[in-house]
Amino acid sequence: MDEGERKALADIETYGCHVINVFEENEMPPFTYSVGIGKSCGAPEIIVIGLKRELAHSIVNDYSRRVKSGERFVDGQMTSGFLVGFDCLFREVEQKNYHEYMGWDIWLYGGLSFKVLQLIYPSTSGIWPWDTEASAWLRVRQPLLCASAVQ
Repeated sequence: MDEGERKALADIETYGCHVINVFEENEMPPFTYSVGIGKSCGAPEIIVIGLKRELAHSIVNDYSRRVKSGERFVDGQMTSGFLVGFDCLFREVEQKNYHEYMGWDIWLYGGLSFKVLQLIYPSTSGIWPWDTEASAWLRVRQPLLCASAVQ
């Protein structure tokens, strides 16, 4: 086990999860996801795509705190409290996207036997990525990893 893996396990033990931030590269937007929430409290992992690292990291930590306190989120659930002034939608990530986005969770769980929810958010104008008026930038910045976008 290397130093990064030891740190991830220590974070899961201490905080209930480890947070991975992946920087924007080529055509892929930045994304942030949790590692270990399923192990620590039985809730799905979370991924946030396209937001600045600090904000996305804060959202993952807030999600972790909320599920540790007993709150649960499910596929198709609209929720508030993650982005000030905006409701967000949780959608279950399809396993076909795990290898590209959830590498540390695959390592932790020893395969694909875990659930992940993507937190999907609208633009500041209230436009969702699947709306016909959504810009190409919004669609690229927030790819949808679920089977179908709309609720």
